[in-house]
Amino acid sequence: MSTVFRDSNLRVVFGVTLMAVLGVASITPAFPTIIEEFGLKPPEVAILITAFTLPAIFLTPVVGILADRLGRKAILVPSLLLFALAGGAITLVRDFDYIVALRIVQGIGSAALGTMNVTLIGDLFDPRERPAAMGYNASVLSLGVASYPVIGGLLAGVAWYAPFYLPLAAIVVALLVWFRLELPPLSKMHGAGQYFRNAWTNINQAAVWRLFIINVLMFVILYGALLSYFPILMRERFNAPEWLIGVYLSVFSISTAVASSQMKRLSAVASERALLCIGLLAYTLGQVAIGQIQRQWLMLLPLIIFGAGHGVLFPVIQTLLVGMAPMGERAVFMSVNSMVLRIGQTIGPVLMGGMFVFGGLQAVYWSGAAVAVVMLGIWMIPRMSTGAK
Repeated sequence: MSTVFRDSNLRVVFGVTLMAVLGVASITPAFPTIIEEFGLKPPEVAILITAFTLPAIFLTPVVGILADRLGRKAILVPSLLLFALAGGAITLVRDFDYIVALRIVQGIGSAALGTMNVTLIGDLFDPRERPAAMGYNASVLSLGVASYPVIGGLLAGVAWYAPFYLPLAAIVVALLVWFRLELPPLSKMHGAGQYFRNAWTNINQAAVWRLFIINVLMFVILYGALLSYFPILMRERFNAPEWLIGVYLSVFSISTAVASSQMKRLSAVASERALLCIGLLAYTLGQVAIGQIQRQWLMLLPLIIFGAGHGVLFPVIQTLLVGMAPMGERAVFMSVNSMVLRIGQTIGPVLMGGMFVFGGLQAVYWSGAAVAVVMLGIWMIPRMSTGAK
């Protein structure tokens, strides 16, 4: 086992990562039950994702600035506690409007989590170790996304609100961050004006903006086509129960985890740019196949392809971005990336909801495939026009 994987600080980062993906992955198998409980339509239940992801669009840059200026723990620990308490409070209410309001509050707590886990890896590991650390972290993320739908589906079979007990685990993670995480000192702090000028200079690069746009579209597909509408597809097309929906979502995530765990080997035989193209092709094939397959067991194949593509794509993008960010401005740099992800997470369910209203589930997955093709074009066309390899 790699010495990077055995690093005690990385284990704490894993805990933050597992909380960062808990807020959505654990509740989507319950969507059919929530629809029945509250008499909702499919696009309405997707509000539970949008309400959760929307606050981070506005808050993550602020979180990044504060983490650079005040320190990582000063931001991360309160965020974990707010995430835990707001999520757990949902188990106590029985009005859908209150649930949406608490999801907004929980989303405020979540705003720092997806930013800080990657920022911490950038702080803790040098460029030689960073791809392995990113790969391991992406694998843990994927294992969380794999297990949460199963756990959430089983809990939803008991009561629609039972999956919302899971965020309380963030209290334990907050304690680990405070008492166990050992961080290097922040680099010498510049004045506010110089800090913002440096941050903007690092962000305002064509390659960075292309990666940001790809991130937006990647999460439009992930949170729109997969997490919001795949459970509904499984129920409508195959009459699948909640636990089985969770199992199928877990196949996607296990495939992601396996691919991510091999990033060190993959990086040795192919460039990060080539790996990014491979991941985008797998995204496209997966979306087309999910929309067309009519046999339940065959649905496993596109989920494996789609999951492997994500397992390559996500850590490659994160590694490329972290490498472009100096430590003194790294948190704000990665918080802009996190804001970008949240935009995709937020508009994905809305856009795919529009496609669902327009043309049903087929339109959702043809749209997902079209978005994946656009992502590939954004990455490839500028490079082809300049003759880059």
